[in-house]
Amino acid sequence: MESRSVNDAELARDIAEEAGRLLLAIRAEGREDGKALGVRGDHEANALILARLAAARPGDAILSEEAGDDRVRCACPRVWIVDPLDGTREYSEGRDDWAVHVALAVDRVPLIGAVALPAQGVTFDSGQQFATIETPRRPRMVVSRTRPPEAALTVARALDAELIPMGSAGAKAMAVVDGRADIYLHAGGQYEWDNCAPAAVAIAAGLSATRLDGAALVYNCEDPMLPDLLICRAELRDVVLAILAGT
Repeated sequence: MESRSVNDAELARDIAEEAGRLLLAIRAEGREDGKALGVRGDHEANALILARLAAARPGDAILSEEAGDDRVRCACPRVWIVDPLDGTREYSEGRDDWAVHVALAVDRVPLIGAVALPAQGVTFDSGQQFATIETPRRPRMVVSRTRPPEAALTVARALDAELIPMGSAGAKAMAVVDGRADIYLHAGGQYEWDNCAPAAVAIAAGLSATRLDGAALVYNCEDPMLPDLLICRAELRDVVLAILAGT
C-alpha cells in the first residue's frame, strides 16, 4: 500500500528541495566544472528523485528527462514528470537561474508541481498561497539569454514589453509567478519535463498557462515533446494570443 503521510504537493516540494541541496553540494565541491559538472548533477539528482518517488508513490508512473521512457506510463492516470536539473548550462556556469522540476500529471492535467530554485533559496509549489499581483503599465517578458524566439520578440514589440533575459524554463516561469515578470512565451521546442511543474505552479497561482494557440497543455502523451508554451497574467492572455494569431 502506498504511503500518503504527506500530500502530493508536499512530496513534490520536499523532493525538489532535497535534489536542490544535493546539486548545490555537488557544485560546491569544485571537483568538476563545465559539461562534466552538469552531467554529474543531472545523474545524481535524477537518481535521488526517482528513488524518493518510488518509495513514496510506488503505484505511480514516472517520466524523467534523465531516465529511459517506459511507455507503460501512457496507460497510467498518475504520472510524475521530472526534470532533475533544468538549466544545466546555468548550473555549470555558477549562475542562479536554474531549477529542479517535480510535477504530477493526473489524467493528463498538470495538477501538482514544485519548482525549486536552489541557488536563489526559494521553492514554489502548487499547494501554497499566492499573493495577487497587478500587471504594470508596461509589461515585462522573460526570454532566453541566448536565443529568444521570434514569436516572443513579436509580442514584445507589439506590447512595448521590457525584455528580461533569463536562464532555465523554470526560472522564467517562476519570475512570472513571483511578480518579477508578466509574460513567459516559448516557441521552438520543449519537452513535458521542461514545463509541467512550472505550468502546475503557474495555474495554481492564478496565471494563464496554455499553448501558443490557446489550447490546453496536455501531459503524459506518447511523444513527450511539447513545443510551445505561454505563461502570463490572466488579463494579458487574450491580447497576447491575438497578437500571435495575427502573425
